[in-house]
Amino acid sequence: MAPPPPPSLVFSVRRSPPELVAPATPTPHEFKPLSDIDDQDGLRFQIPVIQFYKNVPSMNGRDPAKVIKAALAKTLVFYYPFAGRLREGAGRKLSVECTGEGVVFIEADADVTLREFGDALQPPFPCLEELIYDVPGAGGVLDSPLLLVQVTRLKCGGFIFGLRLNHTMADAAGLVQFMTAVGEVARGAHAPSIPPVWVGVLMRRDNSRATRTRLGQNSTRGYLVSDLTRAGFGDVDFGWGKAVYGGAAKGGVGAIPGVASFYIPFRNGKGEDGIVVPFCLPAAAMEIFVKELNGLLKEKAEEEERPLIPAKKPSTFIISAL
Repeated sequence: MAPPPPPSLVFSVRRSPPELVAPATPTPHEFKPLSDIDDQDGLRFQIPVIQFYKNVPSMNGRDPAKVIKAALAKTLVFYYPFAGRLREGAGRKLSVECTGEGVVFIEADADVTLREFGDALQPPFPCLEELIYDVPGAGGVLDSPLLLVQVTRLKCGGFIFGLRLNHTMADAAGLVQFMTAVGEVARGAHAPSIPPVWVGVLMRRDNSRATRTRLGQNSTRGYLVSDLTRAGFGDVDFGWGKAVYGGAAKGGVGAIPGVASFYIPFRNGKGEDGIVVPFCLPAAAMEIFVKELNGLLKEKAEEEERPLIPAKKPSTFIISAL
């Protein structure tokens, strides 16, 4: 079992005023409809992602906030719908108005080192609301910025990249593709290695079967778990190497809070790989859940110790109670 980040860790964050980062050059003004899958109610929420990066001596003298801000503006030329605003039309259908207004960017400093977060970087992260600041007026689904980025420099020379995305715009694969493109431009590329493709029009048809499948995620009698173990968040490189941790910032996000989570890849201080599944439940429900889970684990351990049962490889569990 891996210990969670220190729950008592408290630190302060000094933020510069939020600003809008627009595409570096003019982009088309047009409307791009979302697919019938992407514009449903179950995806109309903000999803937070967080990346932790170590100090790299060879990058001394380069400010990660300045590097990423400049790369973001250049990348938005190719991903210009992200710089627009979501509009709702007849039948509650969503379209992106490509206005070129830009995405929210925040530059910040924290009086904490990466090491103070502990060896087991996994949700819940202390002071998360300070690392992905909820800018007043910027958290809506409609008529609001579609993307928020915060780069927080740490005392040790490392930094934290926090991002919040309007989930109707992209899934994990699409978001990683965008972040990878920002990383490539930050490292000197003139254009992303994989050009973006808008698929909203291609999928905008009477596809009731696909729609029903996605709507099933909203059921309060089920629990949705998205597999992020191969999404590639940890591979995003802005010039400081791969992330020490990259992926979901917390569990329990969604149109109905608490009924969804993620499989998150994890590596502890010993180099052992595992999977973290964060849960976000009401306090009373969490107590029952932990009790039931501990009971199952105890039964499994007792079965493995019985001499009449063939020996099996012991299981390793990584548990995080939120």
